[in-house]
Amino acid sequence: MSTTTASDTVYLEDIKNTRKDEKETVYLEDIQTSYKKEKPIGTGTAPLAVATDTGKRQRTLFDMKFASDGPTAAKRQKLATGPSPAARFTATGPPRAFTKGQRLNSIPFSLSTFISGLPDDETRSLLALECDVMGKSWMKVLADELKKPYFLALKRFLYAEGVRGALDPAPQRVYPPPKNIYTWSDTPLGKVKVVILGQDPYPGKGQAHGLSFSVPAGIAVPASLQNIYTELRNEYPSFTPPKHGNLASWAEQGVLMLNAVLTVRANAPDSHAGRGWETFTERVMQVVDAYGGANLARPGETAQGVGRGVVVLAWGAKAAQRVKTLDATKHLILRSAHPSPRSADNGFFGNGHFCKANEWLEVRYGAGGGVDWCKI
Repeated sequence: MSTTTASDTVYLEDIKNTRKDEKETVYLEDIQTSYKKEKPIGTGTAPLAVATDTGKRQRTLFDMKFASDGPTAAKRQKLATGPSPAARFTATGPPRAFTKGQRLNSIPFSLSTFISGLPDDETRSLLALECDVMGKSWMKVLADELKKPYFLALKRFLYAEGVRGALDPAPQRVYPPPKNIYTWSDTPLGKVKVVILGQDPYPGKGQAHGLSFSVPAGIAVPASLQNIYTELRNEYPSFTPPKHGNLASWAEQGVLMLNAVLTVRANAPDSHAGRGWETFTERVMQVVDAYGGANLARPGETAQGVGRGVVVLAWGAKAAQRVKTLDATKHLILRSAHPSPRSADNGFFGNGHFCKANEWLEVRYGAGGGVDWCKI
């Protein structure tokens, strides 16, 4: 490791590890979140258990940080029953822009400092889920957004709906489980190369797990995803549709599967629309515009640390509306009908999006820069 002078500032995100067997630069922030929600992040010891009205639950990193001065049981009860669902809102101007040319890996962020800087116990309780499960590379560029009034109003609404901490009992009538709301953020921002835009989570029991169009293994493949498989087979004749609908292998390759709305009430599509998620996920897209693929590079070249462009798959009228502000000279934006059975025959089948995405990626990022869509 190179030495630094006393005046140099070295951020964790800037430290590189080189795999000896691959000669590939690995950024710490690009390591995927391994918090698969059975134990708290950031600890190397067994989780601590605390008593609750519903039995025992494991303590998260957030809980341990504020065990002595955090919210009391009475405060949690107030959050659970006090505030009414947030009213519909109007965005008040654009979010703060990033410093032009600032490299993703040089943006400083400390989770403990962020938590300590929150104004009160209520805010710390409302944002405990994000602090515990959101991917590191996303958390540091979305931290300011989480503190905005509209997002806190959204969290109060969700708290009243039963959506609380990652290890608290999951609500029975809201999907996906809290621990999975931010599964999309397990795909590191600097490695994002494709974005697939969805609407809101599947409303059936057990279907939603935080990735648009995807369902966990063991759940019947939804009709829209069956149509996606059909189009894949059209473009790649050797592809054999799997018996499951879990698209996590795409996420591992840099495909960001992002819904406009991240939660839904059981059997009630769009039931959480207009509460604030749309404004938040619009900010996510602005972040992708600035930093998507920041740590990708052509073979033999060094990553630039800022976004060089991604492929955006916008299926359906709603998705097309969401990409209007993106720079079409920087990104490849592919629009078509939605894969729903109601519209797939009107332009989704035959759109060639998977092949077109890979052709563009290999031009932009070199040989091997595409996605193995058949790996599911």
